[in-house]
Amino acid sequence: MYRVGISPSWTIRRDGVATPLGARVVDLLVGVDEQGSLAAACTAQGVSYRHAWQLLREGEALFGQPLVRMTRGKGSLLTPLGERLVWAQRRVQARLAPLLDTLASEVGSEIEKLLSAGTNRLRIHASHGFAVQALHEALQRDAREGFSHELKYCGGAEALAALAGGQCDIAGFHVPIGRFEPAVLAHYRPWLASRSLRLVALATRRQGLMVAPGNPRRIYGVADLARPGVRFINRQPGSGTRVLLDLLLAEAGIAPSQLRGHEQCEFTHAAVAAFVASGMADAGLGVEVPARSFRLEFLPLEQERYFLLADERTLQTEALQPLLALLASPGFQADVARLPGYEARDTGRVMTLDEAFAGTGTPARPPPAARRRRGARPPDPVPEPAPDPVSIGPAPSAPPAPPDR
Repeated sequence: MYRVGISPSWTIRRDGVATPLGARVVDLLVGVDEQGSLAAACTAQGVSYRHAWQLLREGEALFGQPLVRMTRGKGSLLTPLGERLVWAQRRVQARLAPLLDTLASEVGSEIEKLLSAGTNRLRIHASHGFAVQALHEALQRDAREGFSHELKYCGGAEALAALAGGQCDIAGFHVPIGRFEPAVLAHYRPWLASRSLRLVALATRRQGLMVAPGNPRRIYGVADLARPGVRFINRQPGSGTRVLLDLLLAEAGIAPSQLRGHEQCEFTHAAVAAFVASGMADAGLGVEVPARSFRLEFLPLEQERYFLLADERTLQTEALQPLLALLASPGFQADVARLPGYEARDTGRVMTLDEAFAGTGTPARPPPAARRRRGARPPDPVPEPAPDPVSIGPAPSAPPAPPDR
């Protein structure tokens, strides 16, 4: 398997001259921030202390200001400029990493097609999450001869639409546990019509509010987001987290327009955390992993299950066996369980839609009269009302679903 990595680079333009800022300089600054000293950062990154100082001096010469200060008995401290470069690097990574991973996966797949005929390629479209990221990394790490995969991060509805339209082999999406489950299933129902669809449990995770350390704005729930002066950072329309937010707002009787920043969006949980950590917003909704990474406080609100969806016949193919074996392995399940806010509950279990959602009171699939006949033009989808009518935003138009088998 050919693995492709794509990384952003820094170029600083000063007095009309563009000079690259070495990636190792920024990495060292991040290491100092995380480890507390330059010596510890050097050990963690495998760089000699002498070479590290040379790199930092080159960076300081580029900016004309120091980046690190040595303090007796306290290790190394970042200067305000060093702190800002670390913040910028983390925000760049948070915003671009999923996009770059998707592009790298697509490029690697194209190279694989040209150079390795006969390779089984598994196409995965999935809502971004850290269990999915762990799965992607594990599949790359444990790649077998004759098997490869490509991953595209997108919203849950977009992933399901891609599966129904034949653009991918497996789709990843998440559904809240409890009172919001029927409404979210109704939102996804246009793509859940076939009897041959099967769910594979990936993880259970917590969603909650990410706020600044110490919670200075005293934000404890969704209702506090509508207070005057509170700034919010949202997720993009079509994402499962955006759907969850709209349901929480409707339950609290809050119009989205009451949130300052509701229209401002980021495309990943990590990007939301970085936005809050930078001080540009007071709160955002997301999972716990990036909140811990950015040293934010996390206020749990809901639990949800993350599933992989595929046709039963696809699950029986040779291309899916490495993935199913990995999901069932104790090592991978331990990796998922180590993620803050995640549980490897039922990871790898294959089930029907009715088995997974038996307790909701709302069937996962449309009733028989609503299912489409072979070759028939699908009618315009009509959303079914949830138990408490709410608006969770438009879903992408659904392609014709495959016939029941």
